[in-house]
Amino acid sequence: MDARLAAARLTGSPARRVRPLSGTVAEVALADGRTVAVKRADAPGAARAEAAGLRWLGAAGAVAVPEVYGDEVYGDEAPWLVTRWVAPGRPSLGGAVALGRGLAALHASGAPAYGAGPPGGPGEAYIGLAPMRNVPGVEWAGWYAEHRVLPYLRAAVDQGAMVSRDAAEVEAACDRLPAIAGPAEPPARLHGDLWNGNVLWDTDGNAWLIDPAAHGGHRETDLAMLRLFGCPYLEEILAGYEEVAPLAQGWRGRVGAHQLFPLMVHVVLFGGAYAGQAVEAARRVG
Repeated sequence: MDARLAAARLTGSPARRVRPLSGTVAEVALADGRTVAVKRADAPGAARAEAAGLRWLGAAGAVAVPEVYGDEVYGDEAPWLVTRWVAPGRPSLGGAVALGRGLAALHASGAPAYGAGPPGGPGEAYIGLAPMRNVPGVEWAGWYAEHRVLPYLRAAVDQGAMVSRDAAEVEAACDRLPAIAGPAEPPARLHGDLWNGNVLWDTDGNAWLIDPAAHGGHRETDLAMLRLFGCPYLEEILAGYEEVAPLAQGWRGRVGAHQLFPLMVHVVLFGGAYAGQAVEAARRVG
């Protein structure tokens, strides 16, 4: 099965033109006039998890996400995901402020629990290529440590990407989380992997969110991910966010705590080059 056949099968329209964008993603023009993005998942369940996440985020009516046309597994082959194609453009100031306001509304739409996955999505989901378990929890700090930091810490140590001395720093930071977590907040509906590469700006300068690892979590985690690797107009995004839903006092001092999750995922996926950043973030907790 290739991108052409996957697009035709999941949309019901023959593919007229295929433009590969990477080893797993292609832009496909259909006979009915639509243009779609076709993505081959790298692991069983990944396409279903991503499709469920996009639908859950879209159901909030707060942020722009590509419409899902279909996801399916073909026998023993990798699953495919077909979504609306968003033609890439450049970020704009107005689009950034609108994104901040939209993220605030998305988070406020809520989730049943910390760790709750999207309806119809698998409990064994993914963040990038890393497994991510959606296990519901009641109290944020304990759930975050147990299910969003420590599993990746253990994996990093096991594969030799983090030495025991550095791992101890991260464990100590997890122990300090309850004391620095800030006021209790209800679970937010998170994108879950909101780094700059998953914010797509269209030709009008508006932002679309792609490739989610959606789950219920703390709203500051999404915002901390945006800051981690840089994002155009970040301060304008935050200003738009706070117009709608002001963040709790001291949130800037908690950024490191919320970055522990994506940083430990990066240590697991890309090796010890990220271990130093994770330790620095851990030392800022408390």
